Amino acid sequence: MVCALLLCAVSSGASASWHWQLDTRDAAHLNSAQQVAAAEVFDAALAVLPPAWRDAEGLDVRVQWRDDLRAGVHGHSRGDRVLLRRTLLDDWIAAGPAAGMASPPRRAALAAVLHELAHRYDRSPHGGLSADARLRDLAGWPVRPLRFGLRATGNAMTDRSPDPYERHAPAEFVAVNLEHFLLDPEYACRRPALHAYFAAHFAWAPEGVACDPGLPFVEADAVDGTEAGASPLLQLDPARVHAVDYLFAEGNARPMSRWGHSMLRLVICAPGRAPGPDCRFDLAHHRVLSFRAFVDDVQISSLRGLTGRYPSRLFVLPLDQVIEEYTKLELRGLQSIPLDLSRGEIAGLLDHAATLHWSYDGRYYFISNNCAVETWSLLQTGVPRLADAGLRSITPTGLLRRLVRRGIADASVLDREDAVRSGAYFPSAEGEYQALFDGARGAQPLPVARVADWFALGPAARAPWLATVQLRDGAALLVLEQAARRRDDLALRDVLKRQLRDPRQAPRIAPALATLRALQAAGDGLSRPAQLLDAGYGLPFGAERDALAAEVGVGARTVRGLRSRLEDQARAALPPEAQARITASDRNLEQLGTRLRELHHQTGGLRLE
Repeated sequence: MVCALLLCAVSSGASASWHWQLDTRDAAHLNSAQQVAAAEVFDAALAVLPPAWRDAEGLDVRVQWRDDLRAGVHGHSRGDRVLLRRTLLDDWIAAGPAAGMASPPRRAALAAVLHELAHRYDRSPHGGLSADARLRDLAGWPVRPLRFGLRATGNAMTDRSPDPYERHAPAEFVAVNLEHFLLDPEYACRRPALHAYFAAHFAWAPEGVACDPGLPFVEADAVDGTEAGASPLLQLDPARVHAVDYLFAEGNARPMSRWGHSMLRLVICAPGRAPGPDCRFDLAHHRVLSFRAFVDDVQISSLRGLTGRYPSRLFVLPLDQVIEEYTKLELRGLQSIPLDLSRGEIAGLLDHAATLHWSYDGRYYFISNNCAVETWSLLQTGVPRLADAGLRSITPTGLLRRLVRRGIADASVLDREDAVRSGAYFPSAEGEYQALFDGARGAQPLPVARVADWFALGPAARAPWLATVQLRDGAALLVLEQAARRRDDLALRDVLKRQLRDPRQAPRIAPALATLRALQAAGDGLSRPAQLLDAGYGLPFGAERDALAAEVGVGARTVRGLRSRLEDQARAALPPEAQARITASDRNLEQLGTRLRELHHQTGGLRLE
């Protein structure tokens, strides 16, 4: 059955531009109650439209209530015709006026009408939203490098979606989100960047609720640095972010690190400090936005990285953890170069970063969708002014050059004498290690001249030289021995990976392998935080945040326990020679500590037990 209604001039008070008239050819297919319900539905829809939309010329539509739409489809738009499922009217009637517009039956009918009217508006000269580059950036169809300006065909904003159908096409994205923009008072809190976009387009926004303070981020890789019982859930207040820097990790000889790594540093002020230059010294509060491949196997595969089989996710990390990782473990310098962004641009960038954190689950390609590409996309989407700045690059060094060339990044901070002291540059610890080693060589004739060769000797070969140290050279060698122990841990991880992939070792390594898989599953949950919540869309809101805090706390404790267990099991799974190296290294550290405490006591210091 089909019934058509003509919307053409003046309605029952919604606006002087609209009118209902029942098409007498199909009037018999709607009973009187359905006719009343149809008028009520459309009056309710017109009442929530933005004035600029409701009063626009040329948007009249012919409406048909039908029984032959596909299963699961509530409406369809063809030119100026809007087709709607007739059972929506029956559900509207059954709910009764006392149910209110928020009741599921009435909300469903109203959403269906608004969805199809949105298609009509979008296709008109007044709309054009789905074809707008800015909307497509926000929606998850970004321009890709190496594709001559063409946009991605797939949409990786898979998590926390109000309706997965929004990823079908930009037109459906617009219709779905206009539904929520008009009907959901929480929309501004859940999708702040999109709410701002629609509000700017219409020069109007519906009444909403007060949003929770701060933007939620889960520090997935920060569980080691989190105090026991604390939650790595960060509630980031944009007002406390003084500046954003392009954080560039210099390259090394490893193939995947040769071109460096792109990140963004958030210069966050300590509580109680007013935003200003002094916030740069609050290093403990700074955070880093870093796109990384989530590696869910025991060995990084170049082939998997080339074919996009690794997930790409936005990690939020403490700055001190990033400094430790790059400068002390990988011996790579870090350049922190300020970006010329206004307060409003910083807020917009953080809104989009939060959206990606909760919705984006992309694929990491070492060549075409790596850290530089993802960072560029975040910048140009979060800061609209940068969309046409020509920043597109597939290498971190290339992106840095473009930022400097466009005057967006101020690389002159690296040339200042106080670059290290001011936090613009974090040098590789290799120079510091060499200086400590040179000092130790001045006290006794160590067998090698380079600190790298000292590390290469191995703990057993270093032990005799540690037994006779004095306070000054002993303190230097203690720092170096601790560094050597960390470097050995990295090397032994590779040994363990080979063991875990060797089927001949399966019986002996089974406990470690089971723990590793459990750890990877727990880490995946924290690196993709949307999995921690069962319902809702966009940024967590209200009670969702309370539930999230509890879930993140449990997840962090689980990861911490699994890592501790894996360390013990992994050590037992290592070959005998690797176990001997660890034992010798631990013995060196223990003997050095004992000797230094004794020397300290001999010089009149307090005995430290």
